[in-house]
Amino acid sequence: MEKVYNLSIFLSFLGLWITSILPEESEIFLGFILIFSFGILHGSNDILLIETISNKKTAYPFIRILTIYLITVFTAVLIFNYIPIFALGLFVIFSAFHFGEQHWENSKLKINKSVVHAYYFFYGLFILMLLFIFNIEEVITIVESISKFTLRTNHIFYSFVTTSCILLLLSIYVFYNSKKNKSIAIKELFYLGVFAIIFKVSSLIWGFTIYFIFWHSIPSLFEQVNFIYGDFNKNTIVSYLKNALPYWLISLVGLIIVLLIFKKDHLLYAILFSFIAAVTFPHALVITKMFKNKKQTL
Repeated sequence: MEKVYNLSIFLSFLGLWITSILPEESEIFLGFILIFSFGILHGSNDILLIETISNKKTAYPFIRILTIYLITVFTAVLIFNYIPIFALGLFVIFSAFHFGEQHWENSKLKINKSVVHAYYFFYGLFILMLLFIFNIEEVITIVESISKFTLRTNHIFYSFVTTSCILLLLSIYVFYNSKKNKSIAIKELFYLGVFAIIFKVSSLIWGFTIYFIFWHSIPSLFEQVNFIYGDFNKNTIVSYLKNALPYWLISLVGLIIVLLIFKKDHLLYAILFSFIAAVTFPHALVITKMFKNKKQTL
């Protein structure tokens, strides 16, 4: 995993360089391409992950799993359609825990399980708040286009301050109570500094893309390939891609059709984040189950 994060650092600075030479419109376009490729791909094999995790043999496991998964996705879509502000809140909660869990799970924090889960959540929430605080106007516009609710600048500011304080207190507890954890504290502060610089100089979409793809999706793909096939090499990567391709194509075609129907700029962002959110709900649950299964088999 260390090599994966070294790659993430390199790609992040490459992303910063791209920010310095491309106009914002090009950043957004490139961001969409990366989200439509790696971003959607990293959640395309959830059904295979569920089959790998499941120890129960049923008559029609694939159909059953696919049905449950699709029901979950469509339920999320319906919630976004009828109770958008509630759905946005759920999206932030699920995404925060999911991002934190993906980043910290391999660190094997030697502390109370409840504290670990709280740390996952507030770390992921801090990343989101860091992104939001540097792109307040864009965040307000997107939230309003999705939910018709008007956020105020102080809502985002005080949420950022509160999250920062809680994360700081949790970090002091986590790193104080484990000698092993102290060795990675400086490295993690460096990562947060990199995120802050990226979010500060990039647009909302490009900043989100750099974190979502380079720091979340690529490490997640590495974890998934290792979990499903027991190794990460050329053959297992090809096998993963073959299994993911049908679901990736279906997701991509469906999203493109919707985007072509709603061509107005203010709706593009709303649809994009709504789509990501709808897929995030079941995906976050599957990944949590994957990590739990890995611990049980060790």
